[in-house]
Amino acid sequence: MRTIRVRLGKRSYEARIGHDLLGQAGKWLRLLMPSVEKAALITNPEIDRLYGAMVKQGLEKQGFKTATLLVPEGEEHKSLDTAAKLYAGLQAVHAERSTPIIAMGGGVIGDLAGFVAATYARGLPLLMLPTSLLAQVDSSVGGKVGVNHPQAKNIIGAFHQPAGVWIDTESLRTLPARELRCGLAEVVKYGLILDAGFFDNLESRAGAILDRQDEALLTIIAHCCRLKAGVVSQDEREETGLRAVLNFGHTIGHAIEAVAGYSGAFQHGEAVAAGMVAECRLAERLDWIGPELTGRLIRLLETFGLPTTITGLDPDRLLEAMSRDKKNQRGAIRFVLPRRLGHVELTDAARLEDVREVVATLCG
Repeated sequence: MRTIRVRLGKRSYEARIGHDLLGQAGKWLRLLMPSVEKAALITNPEIDRLYGAMVKQGLEKQGFKTATLLVPEGEEHKSLDTAAKLYAGLQAVHAERSTPIIAMGGGVIGDLAGFVAATYARGLPLLMLPTSLLAQVDSSVGGKVGVNHPQAKNIIGAFHQPAGVWIDTESLRTLPARELRCGLAEVVKYGLILDAGFFDNLESRAGAILDRQDEALLTIIAHCCRLKAGVVSQDEREETGLRAVLNFGHTIGHAIEAVAGYSGAFQHGEAVAAGMVAECRLAERLDWIGPELTGRLIRLLETFGLPTTITGLDPDRLLEAMSRDKKNQRGAIRFVLPRRLGHVELTDAARLEDVREVVATLCG
């Protein structure tokens, strides 16, 4: 097992990463909450079918009376309407302020269940059990929770740190190939924004990662969690600008998701992959980087089976969606753009005509 400490003073917690951990979640939760009697497990039907009985059995062995609340699969269900249904479910089982929410699933479940935990009874404890690569390397750590609005991704949300993150790499064995690729988009992001050597290693070890070799997966998950924990511990609530670096590829990526309607045409990792390429090309227009870095990014993304262009979306609608991005200030669209491999900066220096041309090129 590898343990990463997210250092946030009284809100500090651990992300534990290893094999065959889901069945031990009850034991760990009992150590964190020795006197609590109830728990609520939020997941989707497929993850519940695969792992629900094992996790619930482990919880009940530790004395937790556990209710399971199911959410249909898909980004379109990360909404206020679904949150309201979960509030009703918590009411039905008489959840109390001490009742932990256990979020078991991918990024949608983690964001949605975390938002419910942050807002029900003004805050319930939260335990993350991420089962997708994307959730394991990124969204389960850091305390950002939220739901989508039809016009903007994650625009409704909160900061709510979990009590802990319990990452079982065995869950990746059942992960569909498309979802594995989506997680790899966020892995690539970490190399480009924070660690040039890590990016080099991804290029050289791509085959082992795609083959889901245990050590390769464990290494990239632990390293991404360590990188993110370092950023979050310095800028938990995005007040200094440091945490914004984690949004490389997301200004355009979130716009892609919003315009596509969260219908599954573009999953989050696919949208971010295309967004990273477009934002690199925007950095080229600012003379921050040369085309060589963009070329390396494109080759690595294509090796991992990720898109570097998109089709079927209106560039003008993408620009309009970008105008509602959470990072914007005084009406200016702000981007996280690379200065070099391993270093990015938040900027509003990009001219609107350059943004328009880059997005038009992205859409083909």
